[in-house]
Amino acid sequence: MIVLNVTYKCKPGMGEKFLKAIDAEGIGAACRAEDGNIKYDYYFPADGSDEILLVEKWRDAEALAVHGTQPHFARIGEIKGQFIDDTTVEKFEN
Repeated sequence: MIVLNVTYKCKPGMGEKFLKAIDAEGIGAACRAEDGNIKYDYYFPADGSDEILLVEKWRDAEALAVHGTQPHFARIGEIKGQFIDDTTVEKFEN
């Protein structure tokens, strides 16, 4: 299994707008429907900071690689430019 912790540093006040844009295009649902996806969920910190944590779990490297080729994956990159200042990714495998 592969776990990705993706931290989005949002432009001030843009976190909820980013998630609404993602949801409006069905991106979360499309990712969850992919073969090999175990989890794809967004979290806001309790302190109200302008960060969003996305936790992704994938069955294996092949499923994650296929995810990276999907049109909805590319669309996330396009949407991010409007709302996100920085993105960091932590990858864990077991």
